[in-house]
Amino acid sequence: MTPGKKRKMTKTTEILEKQKKYLWSNHILYYTEPLPLERGEGMTVWDVEGKPYLDFFGGILTTSVGHNHPEVVEAAQEQTAKLIHSSTLYPHENHVNLAEKLAEIAPGDLQVSYFTPSGTDADETAVLLAKMATGQQEIVALRHGYSGRSAVGMSLTAHSPWRIGGTQVLGIKHALNPYCYRCPLKMTYPSCDVACAQDVEDVIRTTTSGRIAAFIAEPIQGVGGFITPPPGYFKIVTEIVRQYGGLFICDEVQTGFGRTGDKWFGIEHWDVEPDIMTMAKGIANGFPLANTITTAEIAEGMAGKGLTISTFGGNPVSMAASLATIDVMEKENLPEHVAVVGKQLIDGLKKLQEKYPVIGDVRGKGLMVGIEMVTNRETKEPAGTAVNHLFEETRQMGLLIGKGGLYGNVIRVAPPLVATKEDVDKALEIFDIAFARVQEEM
Repeated sequence: MTPGKKRKMTKTTEILEKQKKYLWSNHILYYTEPLPLERGEGMTVWDVEGKPYLDFFGGILTTSVGHNHPEVVEAAQEQTAKLIHSSTLYPHENHVNLAEKLAEIAPGDLQVSYFTPSGTDADETAVLLAKMATGQQEIVALRHGYSGRSAVGMSLTAHSPWRIGGTQVLGIKHALNPYCYRCPLKMTYPSCDVACAQDVEDVIRTTTSGRIAAFIAEPIQGVGGFITPPPGYFKIVTEIVRQYGGLFICDEVQTGFGRTGDKWFGIEHWDVEPDIMTMAKGIANGFPLANTITTAEIAEGMAGKGLTISTFGGNPVSMAASLATIDVMEKENLPEHVAVVGKQLIDGLKKLQEKYPVIGDVRGKGLMVGIEMVTNRETKEPAGTAVNHLFEETRQMGLLIGKGGLYGNVIRVAPPLVATKEDVDKALEIFDIAFARVQEEM
C-alpha cells in the first residue's frame, strides 16, 4: 500500500472492525464472514452491501409478522410521538389494554400479567412467583432446556455451553427431557409409555424435599434443537407436579403467538393448562418485551411479601407494537396460516430426508422446524461440521437459517409467520441444492 494512502474499506469491513474493537468478543456471530444487516421488509432482509436474503430464522423467532410491518411501525411511531417512556408507577392505556388482550387469548384461567423487557426476566419472574405462591423453594427443569442468561436462567438451563461461569442457583433439579430421536432411556415411542415423563416424579422423590415450587418447561425446546415431546407427555408430567405441590410454568418464549400453528400458544397442542406462562420474542415483532401471566389467585402469592418493579416492563411504545402485532395476527388468521405452510415446510423437508442421509431427523410444529444432521443414521453421530457447511451454502444462495442443539448439529428453521407457500417453495429449493452439496462432501 502506498505510504500515506488509506486502505479503502467496504461498509461490511468497517462494521466488523468496530465490532471486534468495541464489543465483547463473546458475541455470537453467524457465518465464517459475519453478516451485517441494514434493513428489512416482510420476509426479506438486506445486508449493508445491498444483497437480499430470504429470512427463515425471523430474528430468532421474534419477527412474527414480517420485518417492518407497516401497521406495527405506524403504531410505534404514533406512540413515540406522544410518550416514549413512563414507568409502571403510572397506569397507561397501552399497558392495561395489552394485559386484557393477552388474558383473552391465553389458555385456561390465565388472566393477570407482569411485563418485563426480556424472556430471561419473564422466566425469573415466574420462578419467583411460584416460590412465593407455594411457599416452596425447589424447581424442576428439563435437560436440554434453556431459560435465559441470568444466574437463575443459566441454572435452569441444562445445556452446558450456555451455563457460563459455572453459575448455579441451589434448589434447581433437572429431569430427563422427551428427546425421542435420542431417547436417554433407549426406548421407542409409543411402546415406551412416555417413560421419560415418569422421571420427573423420580427426580422429585430422590433429589428434592418432596414438595416443589414448580416445574418449568418449553413446549418445544428451542435452543435445545426444537425437541418436540410426544402426545401425552405434558398431561402425565403436570399431574405428577401438582401431586407434589408444584405449579407448571410453561415457557412460551419461542413457541408463543401462533408459531406452532393452529393455536396461539404451543402448550395448547398438548391440551394442558399452565399455572404460569411466560412469553417474549414474537410478542411485539422485535420490540423488547416479555410477559409473565398467571391466574388472579396465584398472583396474590406476591401480595404483601415485598416490593418489585420493572422500569421498562410497561414501556408504552413496546406495548403499542405488541397490540398492533397481535391485531395483524388476528386479522390475517396467522395461527391457522402457520399450520398450512408449516405442514408444507415439514413435508418438504421430510422428502429431502429421504434423499439425503445426512438428515437424521425432521421435527417440530408449524413454523418451528428442526433438522438434525448426522454422519450416520444408525449411530446418529452428530454432524456439526456439515451444519457449518450448510450454513455457508444457504447464505451464498440468499437464505438465512438458524442452528442449535447440544451437539451443534440441528438446523433451526423458523421464518416470520407471514411466510407464503411461495416462500417455503423457494427455501426448500435452496435446501435441496445445499444438502446435495453437503452430502457430496460427507
